[in-house]
Amino acid sequence: MKYFFVLLLSISSFNVLAAEVVIHNLSSLSSNAQNTVSTWVNQSVEKTQNTLGPLKQTTLPIYLKPQYFAFEPVPWATVKRNNPDGIELHIDRYASLNAFTKDWTLYHELSHLYLPLLPYSGFWLSEGFASYMQNVIMRDSGIITQPQFVQRLNAGFDRARLQTKTKTQPLNKLSADMWKQRAQQRVYWTGAAFFAQADLKLQKQGLSVAGIIKQYQTCCRPARSSAKTFIKELDKLSGSSIFTTLYAKYNTRTDFPDINKKQLNTL
Repeated sequence: MKYFFVLLLSISSFNVLAAEVVIHNLSSLSSNAQNTVSTWVNQSVEKTQNTLGPLKQTTLPIYLKPQYFAFEPVPWATVKRNNPDGIELHIDRYASLNAFTKDWTLYHELSHLYLPLLPYSGFWLSEGFASYMQNVIMRDSGIITQPQFVQRLNAGFDRARLQTKTKTQPLNKLSADMWKQRAQQRVYWTGAAFFAQADLKLQKQGLSVAGIIKQYQTCCRPARSSAKTFIKELDKLSGSSIFTTLYAKYNTRTDFPDINKKQLNTL
């Protein structure tokens, strides 16, 4: 892999497989920090694409918001839907490469780029996919072990189970109102359980969620989509009704699904 690093400009760009990554505001960092952040972003995109395939877009803008005081490497981040889509990263300007690499945030945000923008009622799918896939990417690339992968998913599911006791609306309704209700744990991790269960079913056909999304990114991903259309495309690519069947169970569910560590350990 080649990458091009510019110290004197406010933008740095380098080629990563199909996408040219352009880092904005890099020059606001020290020389050492510029190298650390460029390497981290470079490696994170590579790890993500190793699991999910090349991004369809040819340019990937990264908008840095370096912080002087932070309690974690990436306190906050978000996808910027545009043409092309990009990612805004609020980072600890003093964090080490090791600390950045072990942080899940960038893998989460990069995963979002593989799905179209869904309506608010379908955000449980968007956030669920990113929450599940951040752990798959980190496991696949050796950042976390298989036992850690299982532990992290199960911990997220436990938080969702707990919040489901007080946030009892149908999932699609809660998804559209999760910020006001502070229901992110239930929305994110119930969505993650959807993709974990889809993976368990796909395994029986020799397929995986990552593999289906890799195909979807290549052939069919629009900028925006309804949740139902997105799900139907995944069924078409998998040659099954797995996603539609699970979607019918999840979209309006008010409980948390039955999924355990033993099942997770087979993923």
